Amino acid sequence: MAEEPDPATVADAAADFCADTDDGEATLETVLAVDADHETWTFDDLPLDSGTFGELVSRELVTKTNGEYEVASRKGVQTALEGESLAAEDAETGPTLAERVSVDLDGRALAGLAGVIAVLAAMRLLNYRSVFQGDHVVSPGNDPYYYRYWTEELLASSDGLTDWSVITDMPGGAASTRPFTHAANWLFASLLGGDQWAAAMVAAWVPIVMTLLLGIVVYWLAVTLTDDVRVGLASVFLLALTPVHAVYTSAGFLEHRPYQYFWLGVTLLALGWLAVDVQRRREWERSSRAAIRAHLQQPGTWLATGVLGVALALSAHAWGGSALMFIPVAGYVGLKVALDARNGISPTLANAPVLVGLAIAAGVSGFLHVRWGWHEPFTALVPVLVVVGAVVVAGLGELWQRLEWPTTGLVGLEAVTAVVGILAFRSVRPDEWARLRDRADDVFYREHHGATEIGSLFATENAIILEPMAQIGIGFYLAIGVLLWACWVTVQRYEPGWLLLSVYGVYWLVMAAFQVRFAAQLTIILSILGGLGLVYLLSWVELARAPQPFRDRKPDEGRDGRSRKAAADGGEREQSIRIPADRKKLLALVWVVLLICGLNLFFVPSLSAQTTYSEGEFGAAMAIDAHATDLERDGSGEFVLSQWGDNRMYNYFVSGDSQSYSYAANTYDEFAADDDPDAWYADEFDGRVGYVVVTDRGEVMGTNAYVQLHGEHGTGGTGDPLEHYQAIYLDEEASAFAVVPGANITATGEPGETVALETEQSVSDETIVYEREVTVDDDGELSVTVPYPGEYTVGDETLEVSASAVETGETVALE
Repeated sequence: MAEEPDPATVADAAADFCADTDDGEATLETVLAVDADHETWTFDDLPLDSGTFGELVSRELVTKTNGEYEVASRKGVQTALEGESLAAEDAETGPTLAERVSVDLDGRALAGLAGVIAVLAAMRLLNYRSVFQGDHVVSPGNDPYYYRYWTEELLASSDGLTDWSVITDMPGGAASTRPFTHAANWLFASLLGGDQWAAAMVAAWVPIVMTLLLGIVVYWLAVTLTDDVRVGLASVFLLALTPVHAVYTSAGFLEHRPYQYFWLGVTLLALGWLAVDVQRRREWERSSRAAIRAHLQQPGTWLATGVLGVALALSAHAWGGSALMFIPVAGYVGLKVALDARNGISPTLANAPVLVGLAIAAGVSGFLHVRWGWHEPFTALVPVLVVVGAVVVAGLGELWQRLEWPTTGLVGLEAVTAVVGILAFRSVRPDEWARLRDRADDVFYREHHGATEIGSLFATENAIILEPMAQIGIGFYLAIGVLLWACWVTVQRYEPGWLLLSVYGVYWLVMAAFQVRFAAQLTIILSILGGLGLVYLLSWVELARAPQPFRDRKPDEGRDGRSRKAAADGGEREQSIRIPADRKKLLALVWVVLLICGLNLFFVPSLSAQTTYSEGEFGAAMAIDAHATDLERDGSGEFVLSQWGDNRMYNYFVSGDSQSYSYAANTYDEFAADDDPDAWYADEFDGRVGYVVVTDRGEVMGTNAYVQLHGEHGTGGTGDPLEHYQAIYLDEEASAFAVVPGANITATGEPGETVALETEQSVSDETIVYEREVTVDDDGELSVTVPYPGEYTVGDETLEVSASAVETGETVALE
């Protein structure tokens, strides 16, 4: 292999050419433009005469490779055009890897990053008082208690941190539904001691820790793509103030989502790093082939490849082994291949690290399923299908690039290849295909008893445009504008980093249009796009410098604003952040930021409050727990019936069994609307339900169970006093009742006589009077079932009813 020309020597030759030749600079710029569009080229590709071209060859400004030509050193020619000199030793090394894709952290940038991370933490701790109630961690929402259940189950069944059998041989319920999340929670809790306190700390703080790590990843990705620290800071700031993301990652919200968001961010960072490294090296190296060779020889490339494989697999497993995480990366690879082919870059070599990363992801997914039994077979098969498809597409792209065919046809063929692959999978693996279809139906068409998260991000009841503002903020529209720009710039030039955000942004936007719960994934991309848009907006109103992607940078200029020569001479580096010295400008800057982000300061607390539990609701859980403990209830006697959105919380604190809320979802609304709750005791509950919690839902008219329990506390008014519901906690927000057989009081009297029966009970510092009027039957006997223990007045006499009589349905006779 011929030795590569010294850029310094080429720079001197180019300078001499410009001095000796009319329009020399224009000629060299033309040659550079052609060289940028082709891997190699011929004389016919240049709009030059043969004499000028011969001069370029004789001065060794262009060299011949495999029968075609390329610029000997783009770096050297560009330097000469800028009128700079280039030291030979400086030219040999070129820009360092750190200068291409590292994250600059000078003093101001570090302080800024610490500040926005602090804001990110503060927004996730707005619910602190409702989460930390006394000695308890009260997770917001319903689903976190499912994960807390399995954390404690795995801790109870393991012998400590070294007993990995709990994750390699999980119980069926855990192994089939997000085992990675359960395993991570178990691991963290084991590291903290493996007791109840450790499990509670994991529930409280894991969402915060994973979100802070995600904030660092978002900053790193934003700076990698934009070369601008300010965009990185703005991106984290916007993520911090995004309502839908803040809700799902707030303190105590232990779910799969914090893990999924983090690993999605790491996946994007790895893909972005790989894309930008090729792009930056291509800007400095003398040819695309040299740039790719340097990219593949760099150890950091293969480190990023490994990170990509692990992150992609874990992001899918954090989300129940979902195939949805592989769709955007498959789309990105297909379009990246076309982008490379269009720009004369070898698609197979340029995308080799990504293909290896996909293979690693498939290997990890296959191992977790085959060896540890995690998830269903399709979770191992889908990644393999993506790898095979990516390799085929890369091969087609290589053919297209060599034959210089229009890439429009390549994109169309890629689409056909994807369809053929899907049809083949359906034919060869019908069982896995059917399961995938069921999972898709579960994602897009399931009914969820009024759950707001399955509505569209563009809900018509909120005039389409208002829901994105409530869930994401005004920054949503700013970010969408930048997303459109990113799509446009990808079409116009070689920008694989913006292609990455374009593909993922459009994908998650479509998903959020189906269900708003996907908006949290979307915000990871939109925070970066919105951060770039915010900095650009500030520059547009002359309150900041234009962000790097919108600046015209000199060919030999690094990310810090200095030329290579200036850097070598120790020239002053451009500050990452400049604070306006003019107080009016500083105030205007603050006002613009508040205009974009201010509404989120109201939306975040409001949306977060919808998922937290009040003192009254948690008080009901504690009262039930105390009652069940005192009476030594267990098993079905501890089950709490409530509205489905609270059901796991109540059952977690009462019995610890918060695995499912399906019974409550299918039963509670019908029960609350029924006029005869006592009939449910014998006909429906049948020993299954031990407690009922009725949560306030405003003024409701009628004689239904909701009114009889929450409004009248079961003492009568719209109907007869209830026989099987013993009030144990009363609050404006929630009322709790023990479901009991009731004691059967019997007495004698004159046939037809009406006897008054009454007792006073103190519940939650409130005195309630339970009274009945009973008619003596023709045999001179009366019988009545009562739900409370204590002293009763029966006519002119008194009677003591024990708690055990109420619990077991004993008969208590008045002598």
